[in-house]
Amino acid sequence: MYISTRGNHKPVTASQAICLGMVPEGGLFVPEQIPGLSMEEIRGMVDLPYPALAETILRYYLDDFSPEEIREATQAAYGTNFYHEDIAPVTVLEGLGAFLELYHGPTAAFKDMALQLTPRLLAKAMRKGESARELLILVATSGDTGKAALEGFKDVAGMHVACFFPDQGVSRAQELQMRTTDGKNTHVYGVNGNFDDCQNGVKEIFSDSGFNLALARKGWQLSSANSINWGRLCPQIVYYFYGYFSLVQAGRIAMGQPLHIVVPTGNFGNILSAWYAREMGLPIGKLICASNENRVLTDFFTTGHYDRRREFFKTSSPSMDILISSNLERFLFEMNGHDAELLRSYMQALGEKGEFTVERSLLKKMTDLLWAGSASEEEAAAEIRRIYLQWHYLIDTHTAVGAAVYDKYKAVTGDETPVVMDATASPFKFSKSVLEALDDAEMPEDLDELQIADALAVCTNTRNHPALEDLDRRPLLHERTIRMEDMQSIVEGITEGTSAS
Repeated sequence: MYISTRGNHKPVTASQAICLGMVPEGGLFVPEQIPGLSMEEIRGMVDLPYPALAETILRYYLDDFSPEEIREATQAAYGTNFYHEDIAPVTVLEGLGAFLELYHGPTAAFKDMALQLTPRLLAKAMRKGESARELLILVATSGDTGKAALEGFKDVAGMHVACFFPDQGVSRAQELQMRTTDGKNTHVYGVNGNFDDCQNGVKEIFSDSGFNLALARKGWQLSSANSINWGRLCPQIVYYFYGYFSLVQAGRIAMGQPLHIVVPTGNFGNILSAWYAREMGLPIGKLICASNENRVLTDFFTTGHYDRRREFFKTSSPSMDILISSNLERFLFEMNGHDAELLRSYMQALGEKGEFTVERSLLKKMTDLLWAGSASEEEAAAEIRRIYLQWHYLIDTHTAVGAAVYDKYKAVTGDETPVVMDATASPFKFSKSVLEALDDAEMPEDLDELQIADALAVCTNTRNHPALEDLDRRPLLHERTIRMEDMQSIVEGITEGTSAS
């Protein structure tokens, strides 16, 4: 069963949690109890291919799904939709560490790892509830979640997906991926604001009980494909098991040996998935939380004080340009012993004052597990250049933040524990920034980003990701840019069949 982080909703099944997306009264669903696995059970999974491993892990969490339903969903999600047969291959660079490549899906970013599965779980969950309502998936995106959700949900019967992204706040490739999405049930809007504005707008729509009741009367129900939805977060646990097993199979670590995980993160969902894998019994050592110049998480884990009232930076790693990390709520709830009243006080202070402070004992408990650091634009660019020149391995801007922060962790601690770093996106999604890093020079403003991608492929003798090829030759199907205040009326228009992208 699943409970609310704020203690304001009765326990629900996995399918109900997935359908609702987030707690209607505010808060997020978490498993009432995290399944614990013995080392013998974990050892028995080592040789499983990715679809079978996903099926095995998800059985522990999807309490009201049958084994057949889970198998059908995982086989479909990880069957022919990825460009690499291993789904999430691991590349080892001698003297540096290993990279868990999570970008071989249909939109070239790690969000595909979950969002190829989430729509299939959601469709089955809706059938379990015998709901005759149309489902509208709301997505706030800092770049990658949007296209992954659009690709996963497009043309799924009984569902629509509305995607909101910060106008001028994503890469050109990311914007074109979203605005060229086909499918009769897809709706895409740039928003005059940053990611937090998009995310807050979606949260306000979810928490408006009167508006949701009016939608229900019209035969509609809202849900989410962001990692606030457990059906999005849960599948991400799988690839940490897979990465660990890949290194065991390669003889890089022994079964049971600790492995550190480095995660570039803004919304805290990807690193939280690694924490759940650790709690299940996977021998993960330290979780290394990497931030870019929007270092709200680094400051929080350093001081215990979370403060979103700060300057917002647009960086070359836009998927991490976030000041309100939604999934931190789940981590705080888990780490404080499921004290919903205390969690509510934090979230109330964050909403009303823009800040909160945790107790010193709770901060110590978190930092015993986790080390946090940040990297500047210059440091991330230098890491792209260093890794390419020394190992001839190309990484994107987000992955570079993780690698740069790991450098700092080693310098501070001297820790030589084996490590795997999340490679979260294809470098060709951010070709301008990557090529500038390699050339150590700024590209002229009039150069088209997609032409730069071609130049990057030539100069590094690396093929562009198939999902990103010919983006500029696809028709623009969604051209609207709106204000944050218009988001609710847009949603209302979609449910009435009057909203055009």
